[in-house]
Amino acid sequence: MMKKLFSLPLLWLAFAFSTRAQQAHVNLDWNPLKNTQNLHPFGANVISPEVTDDHLVTFRLKAPQAQEVLLTGGPILLALKANKPIPFKKSNDTLWTLTVGPVKPDMYVYRLIVDGVTVVDPNNTLTGFSDQPGYSQLVVHGDGPAYYDARPVPHGAVTRHVYHSEVLNGERELYVYTPPGYNPKKKYPVLYLLGGSGELASTWALDGRANFIADNLIAEGKAVPMLIVMPNNQVVHRSDPRHTELTFKLFEEELRRQIVPFVDQHYGTITRPKGRALAGLSMGGRHTQFVGFNCLDLFSSFGCLSSGDVNTEQSSAKFLNDPAVNKKIDYLLVGQGTGEVATIGQRAVALQEALQKHKIKHDYYVGGDGAHDWGTWRHLLYYRLLPNLWRNH
Repeated sequence: MMKKLFSLPLLWLAFAFSTRAQQAHVNLDWNPLKNTQNLHPFGANVISPEVTDDHLVTFRLKAPQAQEVLLTGGPILLALKANKPIPFKKSNDTLWTLTVGPVKPDMYVYRLIVDGVTVVDPNNTLTGFSDQPGYSQLVVHGDGPAYYDARPVPHGAVTRHVYHSEVLNGERELYVYTPPGYNPKKKYPVLYLLGGSGELASTWALDGRANFIADNLIAEGKAVPMLIVMPNNQVVHRSDPRHTELTFKLFEEELRRQIVPFVDQHYGTITRPKGRALAGLSMGGRHTQFVGFNCLDLFSSFGCLSSGDVNTEQSSAKFLNDPAVNKKIDYLLVGQGTGEVATIGQRAVALQEALQKHKIKHDYYVGGDGAHDWGTWRHLLYYRLLPNLWRNH
């Protein structure tokens, strides 16, 4: 009886809290910008952005001396079908506001332009972290947690490792996702997942939500338990004029001498090519092509996301003309977003056309509503790459 008396109030409290949106950073919320209590983010002077259940978004900025405020950012402008920054309206002597939408549920990068200067939204606590100038994150929620959100399923762990690289003569980092129930005595397949230009080793977990995506797929029975290694594939400063000339040779050496041996030493891994995959977005996809395709003694599965090369016939000639290549690869994805095919996506088109010409088995996929952005890369990870690794094809 006592047990029932204590459980009823607890159930009531759980119901009461579930009926209103949590505020950002209280839990790992799937609707952090829904503000039913009209609370200002800590340290903010207005609420911005604010997202309603009908997917309208209101941005606010207190800037009494500003002459012009605009909303910008490729992902949000694409979602709004806008081809140029969208102006705010000044509603009183100090406050600028803009309401847009409805916006399809997803996560979007945006910035503000204030009198010609591009800045983050100073009132938004959801900000990006990478090797490029700051940006703000807009989370437009649906009816429940999305495929990239933390759901009530078993969760794996993400561990940060710092190691010394003799190749690059410095301290470097990588992040390792281990699946729920990871047992170091077992042997797991490993996906080495690379970022793009300006991304850090942590960005696949922070913006890409790779760990939550893997958790959800494994819980759904749509992906095999695997390790996901997220290294720093920036080996030459991205603005260095010799970046293209130097980076691929250096990154291959870093993979062979530092990254793969470190992971095999510290985790229970399958150490054959059949147990390793290499994939990446944009520049990381080019690393996958220009380095991974030359490392068939290390990897047998690949993912080139929003990447490729218009001169694939020349740059990947050895791979394309290997008569045994189809026996060496298990899965090869060339994927991109619907909004990038006609522009930067022509690189991926050229890659898949070369693979098709040489009769190399591969999966070419165009999907999602994004362009060259995280909306696309999260989509590709969940809907194509992870479900197809280490399956029978």
